[in-house]
Formats: sequence, structure tokens, C-alpha cells
Amino acid sequence: MPSRADPLAGRLGHRLGADYSVPAPVCNHQALQCRDGRAVVVYRTPQLDNIPPRAQLAMSEEKAILEHLERVAAALDRLAPAPPARADFARAEAFVWQASPEGFLPVTQVNRQPLGLLKGIDGAAQQLLDNTTRFARGLPANNALLWGARGMGKSSLVKAAHAHVRQQLRQELGLGAAGKPDLKLVEIHREDIASLPACLAHLRTAEDRFIVFCDDLSFDKDDTSYKSLKAVLEGGIEGRPENVLFYATSNRRHLMPRDMMENERSTAINPSEAVEEKVSLSDRFGLWLGFHNATQDEYLDMVRSYASHHKLNIELGELTRGALEWAITRGARSGRVAWQYIQDLAGRLGQRL
Repeated sequence: MPSRADPLAGRLGHRLGADYSVPAPVCNHQALQCRDGRAVVVYRTPQLDNIPPRAQLAMSEEKAILEHLERVAAALDRLAPAPPARADFARAEAFVWQASPEGFLPVTQVNRQPLGLLKGIDGAAQQLLDNTTRFARGLPANNALLWGARGMGKSSLVKAAHAHVRQQLRQELGLGAAGKPDLKLVEIHREDIASLPACLAHLRTAEDRFIVFCDDLSFDKDDTSYKSLKAVLEGGIEGRPENVLFYATSNRRHLMPRDMMENERSTAINPSEAVEEKVSLSDRFGLWLGFHNATQDEYLDMVRSYASHHKLNIELGELTRGALEWAITRGARSGRVAWQYIQDLAGRLGQRL
């Protein structure tokens, strides 16, 4: 009965010529033996002494090629990024989006001030609270752009509003309890704004509701990432996910520098169309909240609120004089300047905040 052809012998015969056949000792054979009542397959290695030199050379070359292919495959496995794991949003109430590799980094302690300490922005605060509450309840809400004077609490208001609404609805509706979606805050850095579509793709399939927050959002002359942001917020086929709201802060009302828009007016064939194309990004935000420089009374009110909240041991007159002097040296009156004065004062008093 003819024996079955060995695959290796067939490959060698193909490489050495059609008329060449490998002697029988080259082929691997297997035999069935009985050891201790068990059937064992025994493989017999070829006798290399009986293999012609050309066959030995072909076998060594084939072995070398296989080893190279294995190393290439292993290198490709190391280079290929692992598929991103599904984010566990139960780990924290706030996250930072990481563009590469894609993922959400949990924030164990959010850097924020209580809503009651944010003075001089009562109107903007109430509008943002109402909008955030409607969104957390599953009702229609608008993307919000907080723009205006620097240091007046734009980003602080976003973080404080999230905490306030989340705590309020957890008490009223059991927000975040079993079977009920929670309200999460996700920060995306300005330089990662081009990866916003990938971020939203992860959030779209999640059960919770998310406020995606970008601080100090603005675009320079040669920056074109604003075009992708426009499509994501409104106008794209997919659109913004139903469980996502986008909040941004900026010192610029239209997110573009003034000289950039003036340059478009002077060089474009149709100046009005060119400018509209640039500023149409801000139109994607249904809620505009303006922040303006604080008056002296508002500034002092901020200082007193901080001092009272942190129980600083200082007389009111001395606190006021020190705050006014601090504002003069800084050349501005704002919530940020007030907080910096409180930090300096607490350090001099030897008290922790």
C-alpha cells in the first residue's frame, strides 16, 4: 500500500525540480506504540546523513524564512494598538479625555469651588443651571458658550453647576442609582479637539449623560480643526449624541482672533461670506453667556465670601485694605484675583484652605 506523501517532501521537490524525489528517510514518519496500556504517537526525525546536500540546503533556507516571518509577525503585533477597552464610567464623576491612546482618565477629586462662592455672575449662573438641569432630566438643552473677561469664573461655573445639579437630582430622583443614568463631566483639552468625534463615539453607547467641557477654546489663523467641531456640534449626519452636551469657555465671543476676521474681510473674494464661515462656529452654541469685569464692590464681595467660607482669622477692615492693595498690584479685579489674594493671605496666616 503506497504511503501518503510528506508535505515537506512535496515542497522540497517543488524547489529542487519536478524530477527530484526525496528519499524515504527524509520524510517524517509516525508510529503508534503502546506504553503502559496507552496509545502513544511517536514521531521519528529524519536522518540528516542520508539527505542530499541540496535538500539540506533547502530545508535550512525554509527554516530561516519561517523564523523571519515569525519575528515580523511578532513585531507587527507589538506595533498594532490594542483595541480600546470599554470605559467604566462608574469609577468617578468626572473624567479627562485622552486622545492617544483613546481613553477616559478618572478624576478622583475635581478642582472646583462651591456655587455659592461665585459672586457677580448670578444671571449667567442661573441660566446655566436651568440648562444643565433640563439636560440631566432628559429634556432638550443647548450647547453653551461662556465667553468674556478672563478670571471671572467661566470654567468654575461649569464645574460648580455640574456638581450642584448632580447633587440636587441625586436627592430628588436618585440620579446614578441602579438603572438610572448619572450626570458625568468629561474635559477635553483644546489641543485634542480634533479627536472629539472619537470621544463622542465612545459616549454615544454609554448609559450615563455627559457634559463635555473644553476650557479656553479658541482657534488661530492656520487652525482648521474648528471645521470638524462645527460638524460634530450641528450639521453632521450623526449629529451630537442625545446623551451629550457641549460646554466651552473662551475669552473670544466668536472663538476667532479679531485680526483673523479682519484679514478675511480684506483678502476674500466675498468678504461677508468668508467672515460668516469663520464665526458660524459660535452659532452652534444655542446658549451664549457673557462675563464682564467685576466692579470694586463685586470684587470685595468675592474676597469676603472666600474668607468667610474658609474661616480666615482676620478683621474685616484689614481684609478689605489688603484686597484693594492686591487688586492694584495685579491691575485687575476678578474672581481669580480674589482667590489668589485669599491663597496668599491664608499662607501668611498659617491656615489651610
